[in-house]
Amino acid sequence: MRIQSNKLFIEVDVQGPPDGAPLLLVMGLGMQLVAWPDELVADLVARGFRVIRFDNRDIGLSEGFEHLGAPRLVGAMLRYTLHLRVPAPYQLRDMAQDAIGVLDALGIRQAHVCGASMGGMIAQHLAIHHPTRVKSLTLIMTTSGARHLPQPSMRVRQALMARPRSNEVADVVAHLEGLLKTIGSPAYPPDAQRQRERLEASIRRAWRPHGTQRQLLAIVADGDRSPLLRKIAVPTRVVHGADDPLVPPAAAQDLVRKIAGASLDLVPGMGHDLPLALLPRLADDIALVAQQAQPAQPAQPARQAEPPAAQPPSSR
Repeated sequence: MRIQSNKLFIEVDVQGPPDGAPLLLVMGLGMQLVAWPDELVADLVARGFRVIRFDNRDIGLSEGFEHLGAPRLVGAMLRYTLHLRVPAPYQLRDMAQDAIGVLDALGIRQAHVCGASMGGMIAQHLAIHHPTRVKSLTLIMTTSGARHLPQPSMRVRQALMARPRSNEVADVVAHLEGLLKTIGSPAYPPDAQRQRERLEASIRRAWRPHGTQRQLLAIVADGDRSPLLRKIAVPTRVVHGADDPLVPPAAAQDLVRKIAGASLDLVPGMGHDLPLALLPRLADDIALVAQQAQPAQPAQPARQAEPPAAQPPSSR
C-alpha cells in the first residue's frame, strides 16, 4: 500500500497480527523492501511481531527525486576527503522522518526498529531524534560513520561504484550478482537460482540507479554520528558479519562502545548480506533485544480536578 509520509508517497508492506508488537524494518542503500527475505518476515510474524517494511524515498515504489538528475559523486567524494561540507538533495535525518511518518500513518506510537546497512544509520537517527517512538534497536552491518574506522578495499569500492552494461534486466542481474559476490558472506554462498530469481523480481519491480546515488550522497553528507550516539537509551543489539568486506567489523565494535548497554553478535563467516542460513539467528537477535525493552506505558488521560469535600459546619 502507498501512504503519504513527510509530504512524500511511501510504499509500505505490513504483515502479522494487528495487535502484534510493531517491528519497523529499514533497508539499506538502493535496496527495496523486498530485500528483507520473506523467510525472515514469516519467522518474525510467527514470533508475534507486526512486521512493517517500506521502500525508502527514491527507491522501489516510493516517491523519488528524478527531477534532480544524476548526482555528481566524484565531486562529493572529493569534498568529503577534504573535510568539506557535502551537499545532498536530502539527509538521512529526512529519511528517518519518513519512517516516523509511516508509523504515524499506521497509528503506531512506538515500535521496535531494525535497520540494515544504511537502514541502520537511519535507525540511529530514529533512536536519537525520536526516542519516544523507538522501543528497541537492532543494527545490522552498519556504522557510526566515524572517519577513523577501517574502510572497504579498493576492489570493494570499485564493485560498489561499477555500473551494469545496460538497463536490460539480464545485464542488471549480472551486475548485481557480481556485486553481491564481492561483498557477500564467504561461509554462506547463496543458491544461485534463488538469488537470480529474487534479483530479477526486484529489478522488474523497480530499477532506479540515480536514486541509489542520491542516497549515497545522503550517507556521505551525514558524516560521523558518534557524538549523538550517547543519546540512544533503548536496548540495542548490534549484529555484524565478522567477514564483512564493505563495512569491516571494527564498525560494530565501535557502535557497541558508543551506545550505552549495547550488545554485539559478531557472526563468523557473514559478509554484507542476509544469508538464508543465518535468518533464524537474525530473528533471534531481534527478538532478544525486543524482550529487553520495557512494555510501553499507555498514555493516561488527564485527571479531572475533584471538587473539595464538603466541610462539616463549625461548632464554634
